[in-house]
Amino acid sequence: ALLAPLNSTMIAVALPDIVDDFDSSIGTVGWLVTSYLLALAVVQPVAGKLGDRHGRHPFIVGGLAVFGVASLGAALAPSLPFLIGFRVAQAVSGAVVFPNGAGLIRELVPASRRGGAFGIVGASIALAAGLGPLIGGVLVGIGGWRAIFLVNVPFVVAALAIAWRAVPRSPGVVPETAFDWLGAALLAAVLGGSAALVIESAHAPLALAPGVPALIILSVVFVRRELRHPDPVFQPRFFRIRPFAAANAGISSSNLAFYTVLLATPILLTRHLDWSSLQVGVALALLSAPMVVFSPIGGRLADRYGRRIPAVGGCVALTGGIVPLAISPGLDTLVLLPCLLLMGSGVGLSTAGLQASAIEALEPSQAGVAAGLFSTSRYIGSFAGSIALARLLDEGEGLSGFHAVFVIALAGAVISVLVTLALPRRRVVL
Repeated sequence: ALLAPLNSTMIAVALPDIVDDFDSSIGTVGWLVTSYLLALAVVQPVAGKLGDRHGRHPFIVGGLAVFGVASLGAALAPSLPFLIGFRVAQAVSGAVVFPNGAGLIRELVPASRRGGAFGIVGASIALAAGLGPLIGGVLVGIGGWRAIFLVNVPFVVAALAIAWRAVPRSPGVVPETAFDWLGAALLAAVLGGSAALVIESAHAPLALAPGVPALIILSVVFVRRELRHPDPVFQPRFFRIRPFAAANAGISSSNLAFYTVLLATPILLTRHLDWSSLQVGVALALLSAPMVVFSPIGGRLADRYGRRIPAVGGCVALTGGIVPLAISPGLDTLVLLPCLLLMGSGVGLSTAGLQASAIEALEPSQAGVAAGLFSTSRYIGSFAGSIALARLLDEGEGLSGFHAVFVIALAGAVISVLVTLALPRRRVVL
């Protein structure tokens, strides 16, 4: 849980040095970030389903081992294409480990403590993502950009030593039907095409993008195949289960709101309020630090009072933090900072209950694919938020563009409140 988000944010401070070292453009080097996030989104449902079929142990241990090798390869990469390739290998191996780890929690942790366990994982993710830029800055200063990849190796060795002994070697449940490899390939193509349109939409109207008709056709083909396949990698029928659909819609819409504000706030503060980089860093810490504190609290509340209460309460807090921004983006500092603090607290409170609801809505034998789909829903919200930011800030002048961005974020937060009301009052244990 620590390694994937740490490597997602740690690289940000190393990008200028990588540009200089390989004499490349920032746009090309940006694929180090884009490809990593895209691979995480695409692979997790597939990896979770494979873990359901064949057991968690080989995927967790194997994924950790590949992550370590890929990190070492990235540290020694002789050119940018090699570095991007090892970076993608990092993401794929991380995406193999994460949903199977969440599935393991579903299988082994009693329902009375499961929300708290997911809360601890959520706190770990928030802590790693928040500390990533700081750790990356220190490592780049000491050993150059290659040090941010080398630092993974001792963590991987320690994780492997624990996982080899602690993760059960259960066989999984293998259906009679063959694995849906074509469905997995189509899922990757649909999500990859969507990400490409996100990038392209910053430069051309989305409706006129030549890839839109092809993506629509590909999506229709994908959904039709998955509806007809006896054991598809993407299960449309899962979304007929109210708690599962509500939890996925909740994480997607709340992440749209949170990620949009997270991306827009530094631009707003530096471009229009003349804040320094240090001041911006402190402001963003007010978004991430409460998530570390409130994720375990939200998990324990979900165990004690059911999944709905902390999920709805957290989404309400998220909404309350965005309302002043949507009304007036040019806020006074004394108003802005509490808003950011309230938003981070809300996300922390809600996430564990949402994740527990999504995974508990399905049979334990389907916990891996449930965790993978939940994580992909989170990334879909991030992609949608980045589209809104790119389009609205490009078209709006002055604070008007930020006003539109925060209104979109507010709409996402309100939707998250409404859909989480559909979660069960008490957890459903199958």
